[in-house]
Amino acid sequence: MGILIILGLIAIFVIVFATLGIKIVQQSETVVIERLGKYSRTLPPGINIIWPIIDMPREIIWRFVVQDDIALDGKTQILTRAITKIDLRETVFEFPRQNVITKDNVSTEIYAIIYFQITDPVKAVYEISNLPEAIEKLTRATLRNVIGELDLDQTLTSRDTINGKLRAVLDEAGHKWGVKVNRVELHINPPQEIRTAIEKQMRAELDKIAKVLEAEGDKQSQILQSEALKEVKINNAEGDKQSQILKAEGEAHARIRIAQAEAEAIQKITQAVAKTKSDPVNYLIAVRYIDKLGEMVSGKDNKIIYMPYEATGILSSIGGIKELLTTTNK
Repeated sequence: MGILIILGLIAIFVIVFATLGIKIVQQSETVVIERLGKYSRTLPPGINIIWPIIDMPREIIWRFVVQDDIALDGKTQILTRAITKIDLRETVFEFPRQNVITKDNVSTEIYAIIYFQITDPVKAVYEISNLPEAIEKLTRATLRNVIGELDLDQTLTSRDTINGKLRAVLDEAGHKWGVKVNRVELHINPPQEIRTAIEKQMRAELDKIAKVLEAEGDKQSQILQSEALKEVKINNAEGDKQSQILKAEGEAHARIRIAQAEAEAIQKITQAVAKTKSDPVNYLIAVRYIDKLGEMVSGKDNKIIYMPYEATGILSSIGGIKELLTTTNK
């Protein structure tokens, strides 16, 4: 019986030791172990054996965002609780909205999202009592200080500058706390009247740009139209010039041909008249005179025709024409 009792106690001790002494740590997690209240070691991922009662995991306060659709009407609630396993992965903290005042005394609503990672679990446990709360308080204070030095316009257009300053302050403090801040995201929400004024200003700027572009388009259109008209006028002028040149050249050629024809005709007439032993000059003058007389009497309103005195001499040449024609026919 005594041996059975001893074996039972040993079995109970083994079970308790296995329950309390074996610690399974998951990947990307760690546990800080204290021995008799003093830091002993940090457990790596996997199976670890500690001495129960003597070795105890150190608790750390952590921040959790809880959402209960029934109890909280779909709103998120931030809770804090003590944990023994420290998550070494990158963690996201979304802080509640807060009102800050800019340099030009405009109240602006801002909330921040911080992405950080614990790099030294020992410092995160022993250098700060409540790491999430410390990060939140430091973030809020830094935002008030940074935005208090900027105007509203600078606050809305200098988010990268604000992020850089905030991350620099958090990195400086986080190095002591064993935390590395990877990035910070800010959401700035100015008052409604400010947003309305900004929208009106932006709309006015867009209208101004549209009008400027429209004016530039009209200007370019008018320039192109004037250049097109200029080209048309130049082309028309060149065409008229070429047309006049060609017309002049045609008239010159026509006159030359007429002159050549008249010269040949005069030559033939001279040869024909020379056979009759008459004066060819008188013959030509008589022909021209008769042509003009025909033009004079062709008008409808011509009633009286005055013959010049010299016409008697011309009429004498008609007889020569008759004689010339008679001789030619023979």
